[in-house]
Amino acid sequence: MNIVVTVKQVADPNIPPSHIQLDADAKRIISPFGIAPVMNGYDANALEEALRLRDAHGGKVTVISLGEETGRDTLKRAVSMGANTAVLLSDPAWLHADSASIGQLIAAGIRKSGPFDLVLCGRQASDTDGGQVLHWIAHHLDLAVVTPVTKIEAVEADALTVHRLTDDGAQRITVRLPALLGVSSEMNEPRLPSMRGLMSAGRAMIPAWKKNDLAIELSAPRVALRKLAIQIRTSKAEMIPGSTGAEQGAALADKLREQGLI
Repeated sequence: MNIVVTVKQVADPNIPPSHIQLDADAKRIISPFGIAPVMNGYDANALEEALRLRDAHGGKVTVISLGEETGRDTLKRAVSMGANTAVLLSDPAWLHADSASIGQLIAAGIRKSGPFDLVLCGRQASDTDGGQVLHWIAHHLDLAVVTPVTKIEAVEADALTVHRLTDDGAQRITVRLPALLGVSSEMNEPRLPSMRGLMSAGRAMIPAWKKNDLAIELSAPRVALRKLAIQIRTSKAEMIPGSTGAEQGAALADKLREQGLI
């Protein structure tokens, strides 16, 4: 089974909200100085599931990411976890692409990478929580898409049986291959890289495909990000004095009267 996994390098979701920064054009979130970006958490779950499927049924795992040259770090981590190959889609013209264009570009990258049976994506990215790109990828590849998926129950030669998370439980769905799945964190626990994997990642040659390699013209981006200030309400408790319930009740009534509440 040949599986393609899409991964995104994101700002560490554990950084304090006050440290979140937008670039000068308000098109993307950037990592604060001194805090390294990381692989999107849901994408790590997707990669883990791909590795398990490959180990059980054979084939290969190809990882594709769109971003700047620093995205190689996340792709090297994917290789250290066990991915067979990795490709970076990186061109200055794509720096501010919106979800629709990103999906179009990644779909083109998947086609160029060769035949595939399954595409696994994280259900959404932790920096924008958009959850749109995987649908655009499926659209451009003409694939059925199921998301968010919490379990792959059965694997057949031309189909998968999966569990899809719903508001009130789960659906059990059979989807024909090739298909695209949006993986949720309930699916698994991503593995840590092994020493052998880290050595392989250090030697890995990761190609960077640019505009001329994919031959795609994109429309102007239609996205802008905004930081919203959320007011956090605080509360406090005060102990009402009194040795008996009657004394405490009287004291509480006095306090409420002082506050103008009764």
